[in-house]
Amino acid sequence: MPELPEVETIVRGLARVVVGRSLRYARLDRPDVLRGITPGRFLRHVRNARVEALDRRAKHIVFTLEGARRLVIQLRMTGNLLIVDRRLRAVERRYAVFRASLGDGLTLLYRDVRRLGTISLLNETGWRSYTDSLGPEPLDPAFDAEAVARALSRSRQAVKKLLMDQRRLAGVGNIYANEALFVAGIDPSRPGCRLTREESLTLLDAVRRILTEAVTAGGTTFRDYRNAAGEPGTFQAALRVYGRAGRPCVRCGTRLAGTHAIDQRATVFCYRCQT
Repeated sequence: MPELPEVETIVRGLARVVVGRSLRYARLDRPDVLRGITPGRFLRHVRNARVEALDRRAKHIVFTLEGARRLVIQLRMTGNLLIVDRRLRAVERRYAVFRASLGDGLTLLYRDVRRLGTISLLNETGWRSYTDSLGPEPLDPAFDAEAVARALSRSRQAVKKLLMDQRRLAGVGNIYANEALFVAGIDPSRPGCRLTREESLTLLDAVRRILTEAVTAGGTTFRDYRNAAGEPGTFQAALRVYGRAGRPCVRCGTRLAGTHAIDQRATVFCYRCQT
């Protein structure tokens, strides 16, 4: 599933093209991705609406449309949101979920092979409820690491699980939780309440560092993720632990351990470096 770096990369690529343009001839090919709105009402509000801003919140892409409505897309595992400057190919039409003309021969295309993603259209009240349910953004200049560290210290859950809880910290998923915990030298199974203040702050600094590196690299691609131009990310070449179970640690050479016992997700760590 695309995490903060992948979604941020997509948003940056889309914003250069989409902001200021209207969603002309908007078409919904697969209405089962809609949440909380009927296809007819959705299209009435979206067709010919001007995109006033494009942002990211957690792992979601957020189009601010004229009329104070927000089109919120979560791509999940197999979704792509692309700018296409040619006629759509057969495979693109086959897996198209939503598309709209932007003018000048450009098409905004949301395609999703397994249709695991979702689309919502929120008014101001819905938007406030949605965004208030999420934790702070770790790359926000106003990010309060002290407040998040205090929140971590109040939980007995494994620290890796806490990092991935979107109510506590927005945008971090399995890949970058693994990587940040390795950089910080912290065992992913340790309860949050067992971390010292200094360890928590070190971990949050590692989160910010890893996310920044991944954004610079355009995200991580193993299979489906592509940016708005259809290009893969490159951060997979820089991963320290994720996907490397059984291989030597890049720091000490110890064989990396892998487990699903912490949160039913693939966790990879070094027994020696992460104490």
